[in-house]
Amino acid sequence: MRVCYLFPQDHKIAPSFIKIAGIYHTTCSFPYLQPVKKKWIYKKAPNAAIVEPLSQSLNLNHYLSKILVQRGINTFDGAKSFFRPSLSMLHDPFEMLNMDRAVNRLTEAIFNREKILLYGDYDVDGITSVSLAFLFLSEFSDQLAFYIPDRSTEGYGISEKGINYAHDHGFDLIIALDVGIRAVDRARQAKSLGIDLIICDHHLPGSVTPDVFAILDPKQDDCSYPFKELSGCGVGFKLLEGFCHQNTIDKNQLYKYLDLLAVSIACDIVPIVGENRIFCFYGLKKLNQSPLKGLKSLIKISGKKGVLNVSDLVFALGPRINAAGRLSHAKESVKLLIGPSEKTEKRAGYLHSKNQERRALDQTITVEALEMILERGLHKKSTVLFNKSWHKGVIGIVASRCIETYHRPTVILTESEGRAIGSARSVNGFDVHKAITQCAELLDQFGGHAHAAGLTLPLENVEKFVEKFETVVSNSIAPDQLIPKIEIDTEIPLKYINFKTYGIISQMAPFGPQNQAPLFSTKGILVKSNPVIIKEKHLKGFLHEQHDKKTYEFIGFDLAEKMAITESGKPLSIVYHLEVNNYLGNRTLILNLKDIRFDT
Repeated sequence: MRVCYLFPQDHKIAPSFIKIAGIYHTTCSFPYLQPVKKKWIYKKAPNAAIVEPLSQSLNLNHYLSKILVQRGINTFDGAKSFFRPSLSMLHDPFEMLNMDRAVNRLTEAIFNREKILLYGDYDVDGITSVSLAFLFLSEFSDQLAFYIPDRSTEGYGISEKGINYAHDHGFDLIIALDVGIRAVDRARQAKSLGIDLIICDHHLPGSVTPDVFAILDPKQDDCSYPFKELSGCGVGFKLLEGFCHQNTIDKNQLYKYLDLLAVSIACDIVPIVGENRIFCFYGLKKLNQSPLKGLKSLIKISGKKGVLNVSDLVFALGPRINAAGRLSHAKESVKLLIGPSEKTEKRAGYLHSKNQERRALDQTITVEALEMILERGLHKKSTVLFNKSWHKGVIGIVASRCIETYHRPTVILTESEGRAIGSARSVNGFDVHKAITQCAELLDQFGGHAHAAGLTLPLENVEKFVEKFETVVSNSIAPDQLIPKIEIDTEIPLKYINFKTYGIISQMAPFGPQNQAPLFSTKGILVKSNPVIIKEKHLKGFLHEQHDKKTYEFIGFDLAEKMAITESGKPLSIVYHLEVNNYLGNRTLILNLKDIRFDT
């Protein structure tokens, strides 16, 4: 968790530091900062008539059973499926609209030795999609190639240059992965050149559907596929699963690439429920036991040891896979994942160096962006910033950093090819794509979803867009959405915090959107004397309940500013995750604090 600040114009007391882009800066140039008081939100308590029978049938305490029911697990069989996910629980791929047509075309292309081009986006989802499809289909065809557009010169989506490349090199079929659902013009171009196009996408369709050979996208209005939240790689995987089924191919040949699918799910921040949870469960198992050579080299160079989880994929592997596409060309990441093992360490080293370069760049730009926010004033409900010199490869990251510090829907714009291009990020509960849609008359193009979007517009429309976007946001955002929140699963006495509870919680993994690690709260807490501040920003010590002297170790990352509260001697309320520290074989329970406040 990062320290979050807002900037009241009339505030006269400043803390001694501010965290920007993961590092701390003095506040000499940020004179009006103060920590934001986060709002604690408790999930709705489920019906006791459901919780208690479940608790008895599973032999679990009331609090853990309550958490299961909150997640839609209210029967013994439901719990069994949740704790023991199985690949046999995956949906039939042919329930997806156009799957039979897409599988038939792919089969025909392979049987007739047609040239197939795998076209993917330049982010982790697109890169893993192309890599997985290439590795699997290479077992059946030697007529494969891949194409990733250049972020700087071609931009997002299927490009004119990409279609021309396919035509010039004699490709009969393009399979677009993680892109294409809004590529109406490029679909027309491909058709005019006699190239069949299969689109495997998971983004929201526009009002006009591209005229292509087949579209696979569970978000199409007339698609009855039961699970709508697949990643782009997940949609491509279903195509290959359908190919296996139709051609009586052992699906284990496909399942050996589940580690790539798990990386896509984690890094694209899709809900880890339903099929995504099954994919992620088995993908993580594969990643921890026998990862693909390219992924193994990335794990090694990232310094990660022990059992990897979803967070490790998001914060260690994902940024390195993304780095090439941000600062050079994403094809380098595909080469790592599909290339020969003797080159993986060198290629992983290249991605690692690009990621270090990216980190330095986004930190510098983030500082500049936060300074601009202060200069423009802090009364607005949105943040739209433009600087023609900012690197387009990191503006999405910078938008997220700004939201961490100044909790507003944010668009960061820069200049490229004579136009303004931007990345938008949103706060929880506010649909930034919908807000951008209401500014469509000022834009050349845009796309995305509720939490993130991309856009391009004429340079002369930037100021108009700033004003229009602020008007749209001001008229539609609820005051409550401008306050950062902590969503708590349940209040629990510390006597239930033990290794048995932790063991049950660990079986709820993999954790991610819509299946987060349980977040507990406890009241009536006293901190033992002499808590310590580590590295000027983390708080560490021991605590206990007022009526019980049994102590529990805690760590509060980025909670150094709470030291005065912990030393007050007054009863406190805490919010925390339960974790285990395994040091030299000694396992210790740790309360990972997310917030502290006085009892209310």
